[in-house]
Amino acid sequence: MSDVAFPRLDTRVLADDGNELRFCSTCAFSQACLDQGMDKAALGELHVLVEHVGPFRAGDHIFREGDPFEAIAAVRAGTVKTYVVDRDGHEHVHGFHLPGEVIGLNAIDGDRYPCNAIALDTVMLCRFSFPKISVLAARLPGLQRQLFRLLSRDIGRAALLAGDWSADQRMAAFLVGISRRLAARGFSATRFQLTMPRTDIANYLRLAPETVSRVLRRLQEDGILSVERRELELLQPDRLEALAAPILRD
Repeated sequence: MSDVAFPRLDTRVLADDGNELRFCSTCAFSQACLDQGMDKAALGELHVLVEHVGPFRAGDHIFREGDPFEAIAAVRAGTVKTYVVDRDGHEHVHGFHLPGEVIGLNAIDGDRYPCNAIALDTVMLCRFSFPKISVLAARLPGLQRQLFRLLSRDIGRAALLAGDWSADQRMAAFLVGISRRLAARGFSATRFQLTMPRTDIANYLRLAPETVSRVLRRLQEDGILSVERRELELLQPDRLEALAAPILRD
């Protein structure tokens, strides 16, 4: 497994994909930018420095627990896993971050990252200097609200599976959550890849790997979904939503 340090921000680099807002369509900050009516030129004038970093290959660390906190990053492509390792050497998966989502938010309260972040496939990032985006957020209420919203969402996901839920409910909530997150960024809500290994899914859901395989097989036999290796299709999303409802509560 290779190790790639989260590169320091090069203040000479400003993300520039032209002034078409379509570039921002999957970005976690796109709604704040649209609310403010800003184009790329306006963002440049306001000194929002964004660095495109990557590609990170599967197994590359983006940052490690204890690294100095300097930036947050939005995932442009790929999937990032965050995790910690306890004193006994056991890994505990905190979450999976999909295109348009932000990593590093849980480091805001301190000056070091409290977990590890690793690429599960080929990952591209947009890196934001946190001191600079904090200054900007103080000037732009829309951006400040979005930062608070992202923080709240992270806290909500962390508490999502804390209850005494069945394996079927946990898996259903996990799949519905991925479906909703992908749909919010313009991707298919019913056909997608499980880019994370089942062992990681099991770790995150606090289930045994064989339980994850058994639940997926049962949901497939019931006609709720179809699974082919990592390719997944939701055939009856309403039934899956109903199964997840006690956890998701919406």
